Amino acid sequence: MLLAIDIGNTHTVFGVFKGQRLLAHWRVSSAVTRTEDEIAMLVKTFCAQASIKSKSINGVGISSVVPDQTEIFELMARKHYGIKPLIVNADLDLGIKIHYEDPSTVGADRLCNAVAGFEKYGGPLIIIDFGTATTYDVISEKGDYLGGVIAPGIETSAANLHRRAAKLPKIELRFPDEVIGTDTVSSMQSGILYGTVDAVEGMVQRIKRFVGRKAKVIATGGYAKLIKDHSNAIDYYEPALVLHGVYLIYRRVT
Repeated sequence: MLLAIDIGNTHTVFGVFKGQRLLAHWRVSSAVTRTEDEIAMLVKTFCAQASIKSKSINGVGISSVVPDQTEIFELMARKHYGIKPLIVNADLDLGIKIHYEDPSTVGADRLCNAVAGFEKYGGPLIIIDFGTATTYDVISEKGDYLGGVIAPGIETSAANLHRRAAKLPKIELRFPDEVIGTDTVSSMQSGILYGTVDAVEGMVQRIKRFVGRKAKVIATGGYAKLIKDHSNAIDYYEPALVLHGVYLIYRRVT
């Protein structure tokens, strides 16, 4: 069994695969600094809740965009499972060609999304990951990683408004009943969330002019579920796409 880990700036997601089947996955905050022993205890607890024997884990794959935490998770794998984990990066044989000036600067999560998205849906493909940043990754018909777009994430935009404007409060990220707000909170919700929908639909149209109108669009990441029901631009919702990418890359290179 493989323990797949997606370490992001806002959340860390754990998943356990038995063969190619994802048995269960869990999401925790990345803001909390944990020791390798605390991480191992979390995994053990999660596995017990899902009736999975954590001692059966014999592989660990990690996608991380937080270098300081990568070291702690790598230590956890070595100390508690006796395993040298696979750390996803552009130097591995990913099975795709990366058209980036410096492939090493492409985030591991974006590489995992590209590998998993193409494996499942083929190309051309646009993958939108709604996380700390909202990223668009573009995959060609042949499976080449063409590049992408990086924009501020939903929560990042809301937090910056609150932080930089004295009278704008922290808000719950949910769609208001109407696009025109009748108070400060609903006005902010409308601007951030409907604004995100419009930005997504506009960006998808721009990318399709480059990669082809037949490109399929996948939404993933922590805020994908919030956006997908309000946008006609999104074809598929894949909440655990990075984890599946970790699994596919692990299976390919080990």
